[in-house]
Amino acid sequence: MTDKKEILAALSEVRHPAKGDKNLIELEMVKAVEAGPNGIKVTLGFPRRRDPLAEYLIGAARAALIRILPQGTPVQVESIVVDPAPEKKKSTKDLNLDQLEGVRHIIGVASGKGGVGKSTVAVNLACALARMGYKVGLADADVYGPSVPVMTGTEGVSPAVEGEEGAEIFAPVEKFGVKWMSVGYFADRGQALIWRGPMACSALKQMILQVDWGELDFLLIDMPPGTGDIHISLVQEIPVEGAVIVTTPQTVALADVEKGVNMFRNKSIDKPIFGLVENMAWFTPAEHPQEKYYIFGNGGGTEMAAQLGIDILGQIPLVQSIREGGDEGIPAALTDRPDGKAFLELARTLADKLA
Repeated sequence: MTDKKEILAALSEVRHPAKGDKNLIELEMVKAVEAGPNGIKVTLGFPRRRDPLAEYLIGAARAALIRILPQGTPVQVESIVVDPAPEKKKSTKDLNLDQLEGVRHIIGVASGKGGVGKSTVAVNLACALARMGYKVGLADADVYGPSVPVMTGTEGVSPAVEGEEGAEIFAPVEKFGVKWMSVGYFADRGQALIWRGPMACSALKQMILQVDWGELDFLLIDMPPGTGDIHISLVQEIPVEGAVIVTTPQTVALADVEKGVNMFRNKSIDKPIFGLVENMAWFTPAEHPQEKYYIFGNGGGTEMAAQLGIDILGQIPLVQSIREGGDEGIPAALTDRPDGKAFLELARTLADKLA
């Protein structure tokens, strides 16, 4: 059986990004540890003032314990209030929707299923818009698989925090002329974010509503794949103007496009679809940029867009450099290669549609 010493050692690996990167033990947040035949129970103490990273810390603590325990061991992490409610202070920056007041267009980048390159399109679309001279931000709302830090070469960066305790505002990471924010900045590489729906929704809203975006022409939100409660929470509580849907030409991907479109068209959401982006539309060898090989099928995205009554915003070729650039943290949209030009054309089409 895992003893208390091992449990505390695991919890010491969980750091609070807004508290000088100190861990849970240093901050004296671990108030109780119970280890028995029925599993592990840990109690974390939080002040009554709302900690914007409370859900993240609870999830990170649980993930840290799961890593050291035998498979199947029940793990429970709960929170308690450890101090009386202080007198409410005025913050220099209010929360809620105040941080979005300077944003002209908030656009969700969504997909009906995973594996279609949605995050690749979102990151490169942001860079292409910035390259055209627009002020751009991107919120990585894919809380289960945040990839923006890797794709932008910003892994290991800790966003600065400003404002009074209990009303902290995060400063986005700026690179390539884009303001980036991702839950991935608050987790170690490879750390599984084991969150249930309400926890994920809370983290998502923090990644958007508690960020000093400033003046932006476009705020793109890289949404998780699928059509679950996170998406509903996002579009109902944040003033998303509309969505861009990403797909690939395969039949299995196109079959899920309709689900994604119908979610935004549902009466309880009722957001416009700005268009469809067909990613990996064809393969183009780097040595022969004029050649096109339709290895996943030809025309499926165009046909689906016509059936659903939406526009094709762009078709992105499958080029090895897109994958390499994503792995190396240098988005393809920053280049003048065929893939970079395709993302620039996509950005122009979207900007013109919203002008």
